[in-house]
Amino acid sequence: MSRDALSLARCVVIKVGSALLVGDGDPFARLADDVVALRARGLRVLVVSSGAIALGLAPMGLAARPRDLPSLQAAAAAGQSRLMAKWAEAFARHGVSVAQVLLTRADVEDRHRYLNARNALVRLVDGGLVPIVNENDTVAVEEIKFGDNDSLAADVAGLVSADVVVLLTKIGALFAGDPRVDANAARVPLVERIDDVRKYAGAAALHGTGGMITKLDAAERASRHGASTVIASERDLVAVFRGDDVGTWFRASERPINARKRWIATALRPGGFLTVDAGAEQALRDGASLLPAGVRAVDGAFDVGDAVDVVGPKGVFARGLVGVDDDDLRRIAGMRTDKARETLGVPVPDEIIHRDDLVLL
Repeated sequence: MSRDALSLARCVVIKVGSALLVGDGDPFARLADDVVALRARGLRVLVVSSGAIALGLAPMGLAARPRDLPSLQAAAAAGQSRLMAKWAEAFARHGVSVAQVLLTRADVEDRHRYLNARNALVRLVDGGLVPIVNENDTVAVEEIKFGDNDSLAADVAGLVSADVVVLLTKIGALFAGDPRVDANAARVPLVERIDDVRKYAGAAALHGTGGMITKLDAAERASRHGASTVIASERDLVAVFRGDDVGTWFRASERPINARKRWIATALRPGGFLTVDAGAEQALRDGASLLPAGVRAVDGAFDVGDAVDVVGPKGVFARGLVGVDDDDLRRIAGMRTDKARETLGVPVPDEIIHRDDLVLL
């Protein structure tokens, strides 16, 4: 399969993990050199960078990464300015300015904040700066964390409509075994279906902080945004965009969903589950909206406008924004719309989930 699509990319998000930034020599300078080379090819580049907590350990007087949340947040605060200083110095050698962007999941779950973040990132790139994006670890708690910067990179790709996400790792690819143990472990050059290679993730569980499983999940998220993903080594970054056969290329979906539905599918977390039968599932797959009569069971707690997952006979197959809260929906599940309105005594929308607010997963 030709990699010409990669050589024709116009916008790329590059994720750099902490392990690569504490290597020998000056990894910041090496990566800045490569980013500048890519920009010279006409690529618009954003960098998702880990490293704040690692760089904050020494100022905090810590010998190892702490486990409690306040210490992690404090280390992130102490290290973030040092992280940005290193990136700024590395790019200043090329006359390029950088910009710090700190995000939490709350920034992409709220539609207004999502659009604000998108506009700011696009304006920075249009202005010739390199955005250095990181999770806002100083304020993020479990409820609003991305969890890992692989996922953050995929969501940033959605924010700016990037063509490619590059996840840089020391190992440089997905392998059919663990190459640190088996020298003959085969590199997987191309992935068409991520489910076909999940069996390999366990063998590579120690690849980086997030692990290979999170990289496969990120590639799946990026595909929903219409972006390809490449797992590659730092030394192969420029080669990826020459179309060279390096690393592992996860091809993007040929039918990316529109921006609003991307937001629903990837930025929002479901507050509950609606179970439907096979007939209703097929109707939704054919482009229909979900009516009260199609709902067989309601699980979870959610308000009007929240995201819910839709479950068919074989499992979750869709996500959408619901027009009725969980208490009311339990009362009217399975009813015709006119009967539902009579039961609740208040206006009920014609659709529990409108087709414009529903995305197939």
